[in-house]
Amino acid sequence: VQLVESGGGSVQSGGSLRLSCEASAYTRANRCIGWFRQPPGKQREEVAHIYTVGRSVYYADSAKGRFTISMDSAKTTVYLQMNSLKPEDTALYYCATARVVLGVCEDDFKYWGQGTQVTVS
Repeated sequence: VQLVESGGGSVQSGGSLRLSCEASAYTRANRCIGWFRQPPGKQREEVAHIYTVGRSVYYADSAKGRFTISMDSAKTTVYLQMNSLKPEDTALYYCATARVVLGVCEDDFKYWGQGTQVTVS
């Protein structure tokens, strides 16, 4: 598994963080790279994903208008820019990858990074 997250930390409410996911092992193929999070005591949920070909994006309702997923021009790193952070954004954030089948990102994100902690107070 070659997905490595970084950029987490502690911020005050209203602040910003940019998470990075080094994903070069996967971005050369037609795949989805997604960001997920798991708040304390809750189930993991998807935040956003991006298609490596075409760069179409998807956002969960909780992320719309505040978070932006992007991929660098070299297609080695996928970012999650998080603005206007709220305490409820506190979670362990993961990046993961899934295949694209018939133009659609599969639900089965098979490969995962170790996660990076985001704490908003």
